[in-house]
Amino acid sequence: MYVEMIDETGQVSEEIKKQTLDLLEFAAQKIGKENKEMAVTFVTNERSHELNLAYRDTDRPTDVISLEYKPEVPFSFNEEDLKDNPELAEMMDEFDSYIGELFISVDKAEEQANDYGHSFEREMGFLAVHGFLHINGYDHYSPQEEEEMFSLQEEILNAYGLKR
Repeated sequence: MYVEMIDETGQVSEEIKKQTLDLLEFAAQKIGKENKEMAVTFVTNERSHELNLAYRDTDRPTDVISLEYKPEVPFSFNEEDLKDNPELAEMMDEFDSYIGELFISVDKAEEQANDYGHSFEREMGFLAVHGFLHINGYDHYSPQEEEEMFSLQEEILNAYGLKR
């Protein structure tokens, strides 16, 4: 997995950057997305607020914003072609390797680590995995979706060694 990492804050340590990269690679292996590309940008609460307003029409900072990249199916194929032909769907999946980007608020991660009584490392890991699962189609709008996503993220974090 290729991850482009940008630190707009100038505050993220090399250890946290490495943890984020290693954890995302670990999560990608867990869900079979090893050959993908994505970006992670570490931001301030101010920038998070701007992004949350622009992308989610929500006027406050947030901890992580996930922007899933959904490529268009080439004109010669339609969605039904991909559903009926697993080999073609797999080929398209490999061709379209960019899956999206995450914006993680370092300020919010510090606040939440204190609020929840765990380490900054654990919170940064949680936000990276949570956002990663979102850009891979997981969500938590219904109780069933929430159970699936939250169970998987805890499984990944615990297996990686970032326990509560």
